[in-house]
Amino acid sequence: MTVFKRCKISAILVFTGLLAGCATVSFEQPKSYSTAITDTGDTVLAKYAARETERHPGRSAFYPLDQGMDALGIRLRLAERAEKSIDMQYFLMKLDTAGAVMANALLKAADRGVRVRFLLDDVFTTVPDRSFLLMNQHPNIEIRMFNPVSRRGIYAFNFIGQFSQANRRMHNKSFTVDNSISIVGGRNIADEYFELKTDAVFVDFDVLAVGPIAAEISHSFDEYWNHSQAVPIEQFIKNNKEEDLETVRADIAEEFDGIYDTVYNQALNSQLLVDLIDDRLPLFPAQARVIADSPDKLVNEINETHMRLAKDLRDVILSAEKEIIFISPYYVPGDGGVQLIRDLVAKGVRVVILTNSLASNNHVPVHSAYARYRRDVILAGAELYEARANAARELSGNTEGPDRLTLHSKAFLIDRRYLFVGSLNLDPRSIELNAEMGLLIDSEALVANLTQDEVQSLATLTYRVIVNDKGKLEWHSRIDNQDVIETKEPLTGWWLRFKAWMMKIAPESQL
Repeated sequence: MTVFKRCKISAILVFTGLLAGCATVSFEQPKSYSTAITDTGDTVLAKYAARETERHPGRSAFYPLDQGMDALGIRLRLAERAEKSIDMQYFLMKLDTAGAVMANALLKAADRGVRVRFLLDDVFTTVPDRSFLLMNQHPNIEIRMFNPVSRRGIYAFNFIGQFSQANRRMHNKSFTVDNSISIVGGRNIADEYFELKTDAVFVDFDVLAVGPIAAEISHSFDEYWNHSQAVPIEQFIKNNKEEDLETVRADIAEEFDGIYDTVYNQALNSQLLVDLIDDRLPLFPAQARVIADSPDKLVNEINETHMRLAKDLRDVILSAEKEIIFISPYYVPGDGGVQLIRDLVAKGVRVVILTNSLASNNHVPVHSAYARYRRDVILAGAELYEARANAARELSGNTEGPDRLTLHSKAFLIDRRYLFVGSLNLDPRSIELNAEMGLLIDSEALVANLTQDEVQSLATLTYRVIVNDKGKLEWHSRIDNQDVIETKEPLTGWWLRFKAWMMKIAPESQL
């Protein structure tokens, strides 16, 4: 046996041993059981929700949040006005300005006696464990991580060694205060989702939900909060340093001095919540329901039985009679999705799809998978649009602003009557692997408002992708009052196109 072969075998044995010995998190440890606080009728926000419900009996009320600073500001205002409870469920949180102001808002609420439950997916969150542990010391704050990867040993080996489990993520996003008002949509807790980045614009979308629907969102939250995969942070992370909660407050104040104050005040100066409560802005009353996967989806084998959200939403989509606008930043339809378009078009439904272009997509492998289906989607009869990466300044109206746009909104507009908004992307990961949730809202007025904005966006901020007479793709847009036609991926260089080509080897089921 050659030296090379002996070294190779030794390396394989060492690697296999490391994987075999990888650390795991116990999901069997006892933990407290809790549910949403329901006796909130005497709170300011519950009284506001009750007034809205009295105006439109049996219905909740909604307001679109399409501006990043408004979306951050209204979360901070809600936390500021919370009196009994805040329940937050998110896919990720970052150690940046948005993360800091949110942590500060939660600490201030907890100081007033508000119970804070924070459920966070583990893998892409970049806030140090130490910070969460210290926040968790507050008697009114409890933090749980969903499906965490062990911190003992080498994290990467722990993830790979438990890949079948660690690959299944909770992607849900909701923010509920006093069991009366919620925010549901596509935003996580990080700068880009609230347009705080100076180099790019993340186009994202949430809705404010007021009234009975908040209790349904709370029920979904409780289902995840009490699930075996939701692990109290102190059960799998040990803090060996002698520190107290004031350390977190000091770190926030020191690291974000100046920027922190500016952003916090700017966000709080968003008058949206105040205007809504004072009846200066009308809400959209509507019947609505929560559509959500069960957390059990993440601990069972992948099959249609556990794809609760996808099944329910498919039934809604197939009921369309005139038009569907799909907005999904990551779009990998697969053969089944292409056939769905054929079926809809065959019965006379107009199908419009808006997704990212290669230049605007922040996940190149997803674009590579999507590109396989682009021609089939168009030939099936859909109108396909891709976000124009250099439209950021046109969208913001600021010629000195960011020069790159990325679409992150997730919404379906159906028959100019129904809106689905939530965490779902139209890709295999969202449909098969992850847990997702959202709201289905029945409101012609709200959808008309949004459809008008989308039609304008399609005309000015996107490329229409078509198949020409020679069977080749073309990208059509109107820029600076000029008709523009591109014959290759717009606004990309050869290196990005090469990477996208190379990434075709990525397994589609993981995207």
